Amino acid sequence: MNDAEPTTLLARGGRAVGRHPLRVLITWLVLIGATFAVAIGGVGGGGLFDRLHSNDMESPGQAREASRMLADAGSGSFASDTLLMTGVDFEDQRVIGKNLLALQRISAINGVESVVNPFAFKDREKDPKAAPFLRDHPDGDNGYATIVTYEDHLSDADLEVARGHVDHELALLVYEVKPKDSERGSIKALVDAIIGQVGKDMTRGEGLALPVSFVVMIIVFGGFLAAGLPIIGAIASIGGALATLLGFSYLIELDATVVNIVTVLGLGLCIDYGLLVVSRFREELRGLLAGAPPETIDRDLVIAATGRTVDRAGRTVVFSAITVAIALAGLMFFPVTFMRASGAAGVSVVILALLVATTLIPALCALTAKSLVRRGGTEQAPDTGVFSRLATGVQRAPWAVIAVVLAVLVTVALPSLRMQLTGSGPEMLPKGAPERVFFETFDQHYPGLASPDVIYVTDEAPEAVREWADGPAKQLPGLDAPPQVVNAGEIDGRTISSVQLRTADGIMGQGARDLVAHLHANPPPIEGKIGGQAAGLYDFVEVVKQRAPFAALTVILATFLLLFLMTGSVVVPIKALIMNVISLGASLGALVWVFQDGHLEGLLGFSSVGAVEATIPVLVLAFGFGLSMDYEVFLLSRIVELHEQGRPTEEAVRLGLQRSGRIITSAALLMVIVFSGFVFAQVLAIKETGVALVLAIIIDATLVRMLLVPATMSVLGEWNWWAPAWMKRLHARFGIRE
Repeated sequence: MNDAEPTTLLARGGRAVGRHPLRVLITWLVLIGATFAVAIGGVGGGGLFDRLHSNDMESPGQAREASRMLADAGSGSFASDTLLMTGVDFEDQRVIGKNLLALQRISAINGVESVVNPFAFKDREKDPKAAPFLRDHPDGDNGYATIVTYEDHLSDADLEVARGHVDHELALLVYEVKPKDSERGSIKALVDAIIGQVGKDMTRGEGLALPVSFVVMIIVFGGFLAAGLPIIGAIASIGGALATLLGFSYLIELDATVVNIVTVLGLGLCIDYGLLVVSRFREELRGLLAGAPPETIDRDLVIAATGRTVDRAGRTVVFSAITVAIALAGLMFFPVTFMRASGAAGVSVVILALLVATTLIPALCALTAKSLVRRGGTEQAPDTGVFSRLATGVQRAPWAVIAVVLAVLVTVALPSLRMQLTGSGPEMLPKGAPERVFFETFDQHYPGLASPDVIYVTDEAPEAVREWADGPAKQLPGLDAPPQVVNAGEIDGRTISSVQLRTADGIMGQGARDLVAHLHANPPPIEGKIGGQAAGLYDFVEVVKQRAPFAALTVILATFLLLFLMTGSVVVPIKALIMNVISLGASLGALVWVFQDGHLEGLLGFSSVGAVEATIPVLVLAFGFGLSMDYEVFLLSRIVELHEQGRPTEEAVRLGLQRSGRIITSAALLMVIVFSGFVFAQVLAIKETGVALVLAIIIDATLVRMLLVPATMSVLGEWNWWAPAWMKRLHARFGIRE
């Protein structure tokens, strides 16, 4: 063992792991079992999947205030169940009698606020209140809707009991009336379907990603054992991620898609970091052996190799984890539950991946040291090879490479300039899903019962509200029906009124969006709040516009500082940030071309809604930026190391690409495999996330890292390393070096 061993904190921690690898492994095995048990079984309040919500995009603004006013007034927050029946003879006395009895029995159930269908009205043919509940079908199959609403104060347990009794009565009504067709639906059923599909998508995605990643890693490592170590670390990350999310679910509401995003991120990072650590361990151990056979490996050699591995590869892992965490922390700037949950949980998972890479993986390496060295080839890439030849080709015509790559990226990015955002509900599910079919049928045939496209909630005097609704409100742009005033209840003696506004193209159509924008720009004479789904989207976009500059500035400055501390240059960090923006713009442009424009619907198995889910671009920018900087660190660390050894810039770039190219391409390939599980998801938001991140990784690892980086660094030459004198002195004192 060499006496001149590194004495850094990482090196000391690595040697401690090398001395007690079995203890570290047992500790992790206990933690893995505990995290999976807690995440699945839960603690008191149920497991993680029992605590998830769907499409929680609520952000500060008038829409949230309108919703809370309705809830406080005792309206707008009720749970309900709906039964649709077609092919019913309204004049049949037996049908009339069965419905009247059902209405009586259901209304008597404890917890039911109201139950309404056309038979609740004495003269259903003339009473305008009955009309919305009736369906006139072109082929003569008349139908009607029965809506049961529950009391708002019910506990979850009492609500489930009431729902059970109502389910029985509605099923009995269908049996007695014998309609040609019947459908049942509710918001709860829709949310449960989306969450259930998310769980299936996650299981399918990870079930695909793990075995395919394992096969690829066997090829990369040249052995079964070496490939298995990062997979074990990845399993640990999944358990830890699920347990972390369960903890967050007690603090904030978690959208179901957060689970997929952060667990797959942890899976991908653990595989990437595991690839780096295992490769470095084999390299360090072979260097210490100095040609001796693996049988001569003793405990001291293992301890020394583990210490060096954690010191050197561990620094890269730590630096990478910090850059990814910084990018995800940018999501915390947005006061939107979904985004803050994604950011907080994502940062936690990155920390988890860091711990796995610096403790569990080195412990596994130490326990299997002889087998790791005995199998597979050398880990040190030769100075000449496919990546050095690629760099040489780029350096022969760097300006041409820059021009072509930038032209491609800008062309692909252009569609992002016309991006339309939306917040889907039933459309999150694939076509043909029963819950989606129900709401499509309901909205089409019972438009008077569907939620209004836009609502204006006010506590002004009812007379003033009626005067506005009957007069100026009728002139609002895009209205498809006269405004309707609904008494929503009272708050502290004040009457809360809801003016319901309907447009021609649906709750998230352009008409509803234009109407919301008009109301914001031209406030009505009566004070109130603009509500509805389109209003919520408007508020979300406004919040993003307000907070995005601060989030972006913080992430950019922090990333710039880290890259400066690593390189000692201000040119390289600025160039890296610019290239990341261009490559991420290309991935967003492709996202618009595919999902908004509806290309590749058949190939990818989705139906376009003519827009992109509102939260996806921000998530893709945050996650994509972090992963891009991850590969930037892998490449720059080698180039900087070679340049500090005295190599000219062009040679440092060529050798740096040759020595890191295999790691970067392997890591990118594995990350693409991991996120490809999202591409096959049935939930639209997850599919969009998967496609965007896969494209972002492919673009970054090929066009940017393999072509644009070496081309621009070759053009700049020694200017790559320029910085003001005072910053050079700062780097000399605080700079980060391998």
